[in-house]
Parts: sequence; structure tokens; C-alpha cells
Amino acid sequence: MLKAVLFDMDGVIVDTEPLHRKAYYSMFDDFNIEVSEELFQTFTGKSTQHVCETLIDKFGLKNQPQELINVKRKFFKHLFDNDPNFDLIPGVLDLIKNLYQNNITLILASSASMNTINWVFEKFELTPYFTDKISGASLKESKPHPEIFEIAAKLAKAQKSECIVIEDSTSGLKAAHAAEIYAVAYRSKNSRNQDYSLAKTVISDFSEIDAKKLNGLIAKH
Repeated sequence: MLKAVLFDMDGVIVDTEPLHRKAYYSMFDDFNIEVSEELFQTFTGKSTQHVCETLIDKFGLKNQPQELINVKRKFFKHLFDNDPNFDLIPGVLDLIKNLYQNNITLILASSASMNTINWVFEKFELTPYFTDKISGASLKESKPHPEIFEIAAKLAKAQKSECIVIEDSTSGLKAAHAAEIYAVAYRSKNSRNQDYSLAKTVISDFSEIDAKKLNGLIAKH
């Protein structure tokens, strides 16, 4: 029986990927580094801390990770507040409300910083629906390590077999698989070159799932 749904945020609840992309490339310009599209795609689903540490190592930068993080965060917040196209992903609020009304515990398990998570939750008034929010940036390990989903299942007071993860990135799906939790992949238009082979179910629209359908999926598993 389904007891908890563990949501990723970027690319699942909100479409922050274009904002992050613009903010990252503005930060790259500030530090005079050229990041290929191939390298940038490997950052999907990774925490900003992890990305900045990777950049410092790869490009031999003398800066501390927090310096890069602060510059990227400044660009991101400006876009977050001012980009007219920034909104919830279509259908996700209806799904969240449906799960909440069916007494399913909702946990946010995102690689985003807690600052970004709180900005999103305040802007779109999501706090009443979720019992907990976890930022991968505050954990020892980033996705694809399973730590974030293992913690989320414990916070939900549910067995891992009673949980479902909703993810859009390769690293997130690998984390769910490593945690041995049923994963639904959302095929986001901005999640390019992601591998959904570890997902048990793949959707392209949130109208494809609700509490009843997710319960059915986990019952068959």
C-alpha cells in the first residue's frame, strides 16, 4: 500500500532548469571558464556544491566553492524573481493535492539548496502539502547516492516498499534504484539526454498518475 511519495523538485515540481542554466552560464562567464554542453549535462540532478567543486577541480580554479555558489545564486535569484515564464509544471499541483487528499505523505527530496526550496515553496504556497523538505546540499552524499531517499522514507515513517519516488534525472533515478524504492520518471522537456531505464514507469504528463494509479503500480510491484 502506498504511504509516501518522495518528490524531486527541479524538473518535476517547477521548471527551474532553464533558470539554472542561465545562472550557471552567467557564473561561468564571471569566472572565465568554458563549459561544454556535454559537461553541463552531467550536472543535471547534482547539488550546486557538487557542481562548483567539480568546476574548481576541472579548471584548476583558486576560488573556494562558496564563492562560485554565491555568484550563481545571485544570478538565479534575479531570474527567479523576474522571469515571466517561471511557473509550476502543468498538472503537478493537481497531483500534489490529489495525493494529499488521499492521506499520502509527501516529502520533498531535492538536490537544490534549502534557500531555493524555500523560495519555491513560498512563491507557490506548497508548504501545507508536504510534511518534510530535504536538501541534498546539506547531506554528505549527492544523488546518485541513495542517502536522500533513505532519509525521506524514514521521515515519512514508511517502509521503502510503501514509497514512490518521482524524478526526472538519471542521477535521481539511480539514487531511487540504489535505495530500492519504486521510481516514476517524469520526461521533462528540459531534461535532455537523461536515462530513464531504471524507472519502473515513465510519464510525460502528470494527468497520467494519481493516488489510485500509483497505489496500483506499487501493488503490482
